[in-house]
Amino acid sequence: MSSVETRNVARDSLFLFAELTFEGRPEAIRVKVRNLSAGGLMAEGAGIAVSRGDRLKINLRNVGMVKGNVAWAQDARFGVSFESDIDPKVVRAPVGATREAQTGVPGVGVASAFSPEERRLRNL
Repeated sequence: MSSVETRNVARDSLFLFAELTFEGRPEAIRVKVRNLSAGGLMAEGAGIAVSRGDRLKINLRNVGMVKGNVAWAQDARFGVSFESDIDPKVVRAPVGATREAQTGVPGVGVASAFSPEERRLRNL
């Protein structure tokens, strides 16, 4: 798809933090994710040197590490094109939500990051 064609792709506006690592750079960088679609996202991070074509991995909530590359960069914002599509609804769902809440499909729950004791205390 050309950049003109991708402007019509549905994307969710949101505000969450994610960590990414650029290929060849050891440090993880925290960025703000401003919008998200199945094929990419727009991120913002002050003082980050980014160039079109830079390869990276970004850790998205409930999905994990996703590979991609920088599609565009302007000031502190840049676009990332994913190598493989993701389900943006899963990223938007709260951590530990049920699979049904994440995808709208009835199913089993997603494993919680809390131990049974922590979940019991958390429910008080």
